[in-house]
Amino acid sequence: MGKGKVYLVGAGPGDPKLITVRGLEAIQRADVVVYDRLANPRLLRQMKPGADKIFVGKLPDKHMIKQSEINRMLVDLALEGKTVTRLKGGDPSVFGRVGEEAELLADNGIEFEIVPGITSAIAVPAYAGIPVTHRDFTSSFSVVTGHEYPNKTYSNVNWDNLAGASGTIIFLMGVANIETICGQLVAHGRDSNTPAAVIRMGTWMEQRTVVGTLETLSGLVKAADIQSPAIIIVGDVVKLREKLAWFEKRRLFGRRVLVTRAREQASELVRLIEEYGGEAVEFPVIRLRQPEEGPVLRALDEALGRLEQYDWLLFTSANGVDFTFRRMAELRTDVRSLHRAKLAAVGPKTQEALLGRGLVADLVPNESFQAESLLELMKQFVQPGERVFFPRGDRARSVLADGLREFGAHVDVADVYENTLSLEDGEETLELLRTGSIHAATFTSSSTVTNLLEALRRLGEPEPEALLNRIELYAIGPVTAETAVKAGLHLHATAREATVASLVEAIAGGTAD
Repeated sequence: MGKGKVYLVGAGPGDPKLITVRGLEAIQRADVVVYDRLANPRLLRQMKPGADKIFVGKLPDKHMIKQSEINRMLVDLALEGKTVTRLKGGDPSVFGRVGEEAELLADNGIEFEIVPGITSAIAVPAYAGIPVTHRDFTSSFSVVTGHEYPNKTYSNVNWDNLAGASGTIIFLMGVANIETICGQLVAHGRDSNTPAAVIRMGTWMEQRTVVGTLETLSGLVKAADIQSPAIIIVGDVVKLREKLAWFEKRRLFGRRVLVTRAREQASELVRLIEEYGGEAVEFPVIRLRQPEEGPVLRALDEALGRLEQYDWLLFTSANGVDFTFRRMAELRTDVRSLHRAKLAAVGPKTQEALLGRGLVADLVPNESFQAESLLELMKQFVQPGERVFFPRGDRARSVLADGLREFGAHVDVADVYENTLSLEDGEETLELLRTGSIHAATFTSSSTVTNLLEALRRLGEPEPEALLNRIELYAIGPVTAETAVKAGLHLHATAREATVASLVEAIAGGTAD
């Protein structure tokens, strides 16, 4: 067995989207990820199935594993032939001790690669509206460690030069020593009225910024109980914060929103939450799959085998479209067999899914994108005796099929996908709910309501309804809302329209019922 390879990767300052492309690739190809507390755990979801993760995080007052032990661990794992990714917060070369890890790897003849990350020294001030340079204020900056080794008091810091420098000064990991830092700068000649700020948890949802001067900042930080991790920034560029602060002004800043829909469907909802400045916590309590071999699949295949006989095809979700055409491809069913049928879609997203297949829906409700609205619209166009095929999910309501049959249509229903319970990422989500770290939850279907409650029960939560009622709960439409209320949940709002965009707008304090 040959030696493995080690990637020494900077994870960036916290926002998981600030990792580099190369860093993400290293996570995805790793057999083992060795990570610390400042690397966003959401990045670990990019690991390949079966990969191991090892936490070696350090707290301000406690090292769980000594650095020498981490260095040796990387060597031992690589000697086992594994691909190892060492994931560090910020940039590994900026007070990240990457040199020590790389030296031992080199001494043992192990191939390694250093993947730079976006350092918190630059990114965190930027997220607080403070660029580290500005042509009107300064063209230089210094980055200084706020602490060195235990029991050392800045012996390697040249305070005379540092205090006399005209540029911005950034101290990393120094909030516990802020009084000493500010005092030393003033004692060595820096004006006590120099603007200064402390930024805690920069680029995270918990970001907090305290602004003052070298004279006042220490007291302000203590009064606000600002704890590590935080950076200190000193210089006239701090004056720009009031004008340039952007991250903390976004409508969902500071809010974590639980997304419960299937991962295949969640991308738009996640994107919009993050676009509004929130953080989406994905707990896909629904897993969609094609029916397994048996009577359900045979019924679907029989219906797909007679597509040329249908006058209408009816779709009530983008998933229905996707799974229908997936099965058609598996059966080698020619899409031209649909030449006779008209197409009805429940709403714009289903309409878009059809358009992605080169098909234009003939009927789409103008508003209230739910089964009842589509049924009333179809009654204006469907003739008694016409044949309708309705490929749907196994938990779909019978409103459409029953209503069209009462109207005189011949309706064939087939389950094209099944909705199963998923517990993926469940333990992490339950912990976030119990600690109050999630502020809102979204329900995009009745299944997300029932599955979330059942998932929490299976994960060991005795009263999931009470747990969820601590936070704001949002439903995408009246049917979902009714399911939630019947389950004992207290809804904060229901989206005005049954769309993801309207749901996010409701969370952000816009239109809702």
